[in-house]
Amino acid sequence: MIDIVVVLRAEDTVLDFLSVLTDDGGGETRVILADRAETLILGAGMDAPERLALIASHVGPVTDGIASPGPEILAPLLRQAAAGRPCRIWTHSPADNRRSRGRLGRDTALARAADAEDADADLTRAELRHAVGFSPYLQILSDLDRPLGREHIAAKLDFVNGSCGHLLAEADPEFVVQTPHVPAVERFFDTDPDQRERLFALLASLDDEAASVVDPWEFGSSPYEARRLDATAAWVRERCTGVGSAGTLVEVGACEGALTHRLAAAGFTVRATEPNAVFRPRLTAALAGTDGVTVDGADLAELAKEDAPRATAQLLIEMLYYGQDLALLDDLATDLVFVALEPDALASRVRPWLERSATWRADEEIVLVPPQLETVCAGRAYLSKRGSVGLLLRRTNG
Repeated sequence: MIDIVVVLRAEDTVLDFLSVLTDDGGGETRVILADRAETLILGAGMDAPERLALIASHVGPVTDGIASPGPEILAPLLRQAAAGRPCRIWTHSPADNRRSRGRLGRDTALARAADAEDADADLTRAELRHAVGFSPYLQILSDLDRPLGREHIAAKLDFVNGSCGHLLAEADPEFVVQTPHVPAVERFFDTDPDQRERLFALLASLDDEAASVVDPWEFGSSPYEARRLDATAAWVRERCTGVGSAGTLVEVGACEGALTHRLAAAGFTVRATEPNAVFRPRLTAALAGTDGVTVDGADLAELAKEDAPRATAQLLIEMLYYGQDLALLDDLATDLVFVALEPDALASRVRPWLERSATWRADEEIVLVPPQLETVCAGRAYLSKRGSVGLLLRRTNG
């Protein structure tokens, strides 16, 4: 049995997988350095200092373009490393907060699965374990925990100070090495493909990776999200009583339509916009045949530019997290804007802008849902849902 460790950069081997390198079994370990598409062979006869010295010789500076090479390149590297022998594969978590590592963890699993097409080198039977790694927002339920003794901790710290000193002062958060990146207990977990994809998507932002699974934020299954959506729809309904078909609500960033369905059920005419090209077909399909609902791809900037009929209200619900220019709100064709955000984002993003605004005033502030801890990804992890606060803005010169 050999161990194959797949890491983005050489230092990751020691930071997250030292217990694998120094396993009392003393077998051979092969380390795939994904940034170089290169494999290191740590022979069964090599002791721990020799192994760490070899790895240290491959620690390099941070350069542009450090990324997972993708499943297509990883698959042959895994086959070559295994050489037809029984093996265990260890790699990063798909939910590692350093997106480069998370992507590699996912790609390694995809590469192993792709090997099923090669009957002479079937790695699909190989056990695959992900290191919990750097996960400041998720608590992941692990299946194997390996506390390191003082000797191993000393070796890990000596490795960092001796070979990774430049990374202690690295500005890039993807590659800096700080205390949370050097765990004293190395934790590992197994997972199935669906959980893996959901963990990966959960840590994404607005790109296509967030849309790599249906309902990545679990709006359809989360009790917390159901309460938040119900409270948001009720808030809009109470403040827009009597609008019905006489006016239109514009929901910006409607995702897959979880809130749109609720608004349509309340009798509103809704223009649901979704600029993400992957989410939009799902939104269209989910709302097909729903009376009073139209779907298009306009984003906030486009809505601020277009010469559209005035809407009863524009809904910016849980979507002002991504650096949008709040000055765009001045040009929206409405006198009423519903904003909902988690409390810290509301305080840091919206309040300073609102204090300076001569166009908008706050008519109401309401707690839609308080914070709550909740499991995600079929119970594989849990996290703090930070609550949602609604702010109703009314144009002062409308």
